[in-house]
Amino acid sequence: MPRILLAEDDDSLRGFLARALERAGYEVTACADGDEAAAVLDQNWDLLLTDIVMPGLDGIEVARQAAAKHPGLRIMFITGFAAVALAAGESAPAGAKVLSKPIHLREIVHEVDRMIAA
Repeated sequence: MPRILLAEDDDSLRGFLARALERAGYEVTACADGDEAAAVLDQNWDLLLTDIVMPGLDGIEVARQAAAKHPGLRIMFITGFAAVALAAGESAPAGAKVLSKPIHLREIVHEVDRMIAA
């Protein structure tokens, strides 16, 4: 079962995402912020799904640390800030995908499916 590390500071969105991904057949570890996600980066992950703007470490820094520990790790960002999404493309690890909120859960699951299959 593919393993996803989810970092999202919005409690309700984090819960919705985790449940939708679990229903789609993924094992999800959900973290409330970047610091919590960084603490479990030594485990093996198939995908990092992270918000960009969070308390503590932001999603870009979590992704950088994750990519350094796991070269080739698939990384997907979700953000509600269009300007942040545009800037993230320049500072994110190569191959990372950026999705802008609001986004439908089905679309996120579909994009995760595509990234895992790639």
